[in-house]
Amino acid sequence: MNKIIRKEILSENVVKFEVEAPLIARSRKAGHFVIVKVGKYGERIPLTIAGADIDRGTITLVIQRIGRSSQKICALNEGEYITDLVGPLGQATHIENFGTVVCACGGVGTAPMLPIVEAMKKAGNRVISVQAARTKDLIILEKEMQEFSDEVVIMTDDGSYGKKGLVTNGVEEVIQREKVDLCVTIGPAIMMKFVSLLTKKYEVPTIASLNTIMVDGTGMCGACRVTVNGKTRFVCVDGPEFDAHQVDFDEMMMRLNAYKGLE
Repeated sequence: MNKIIRKEILSENVVKFEVEAPLIARSRKAGHFVIVKVGKYGERIPLTIAGADIDRGTITLVIQRIGRSSQKICALNEGEYITDLVGPLGQATHIENFGTVVCACGGVGTAPMLPIVEAMKKAGNRVISVQAARTKDLIILEKEMQEFSDEVVIMTDDGSYGKKGLVTNGVEEVIQREKVDLCVTIGPAIMMKFVSLLTKKYEVPTIASLNTIMVDGTGMCGACRVTVNGKTRFVCVDGPEFDAHQVDFDEMMMRLNAYKGLE
């Protein structure tokens, strides 16, 4: 069991936890995720590690209240415990000095993007982060993103903060004004699809971190399978990051809706 050290409400339906997990804190890298479970018969939920403090022996998890299981986790308080927490899982983000990297994230996708932004900056890249949400209240971790970004572009659907428009509007604005060597995108599947279509038009290499349905996290169950470049891949062991221009996002979105009625 893993103790919750700190709980912070980031927005109406997004909660940030600092959780005791010393072994994971020491070994995790940008892009890694964990699988958590609350209660003996709870659902296994994959969550990307948004940060780690080796000295404190903790990791940071950001969770959005959507279905029954995420509501159970978000209802926990400081001093209570997550029943099971396994990780780090998946393949770490490939980090090197690419040049100029655009990090495009939407909503709660900002949380898993944060360690990537930090790692890319420390590797010597010029990092431009494009954060998007429906309204100002849903923009999270802006201060933390600014700390490691050369520039942060905020986009809101309603224009209540930053610039009015979608994440693709912000990404295209950057691409049109300067050379971009790599784009990394994390967020809702439909958002990543359109970021990918945009960057493909401009021939900008793009990596997407996929958020498929996942059960065991070891590649055994096959629930997280996606088609990449015409071949079946498993997000939990082969990913979560793939060449966005080769991902079949339409198939992925269809599979994501499999349990929508139950939720």
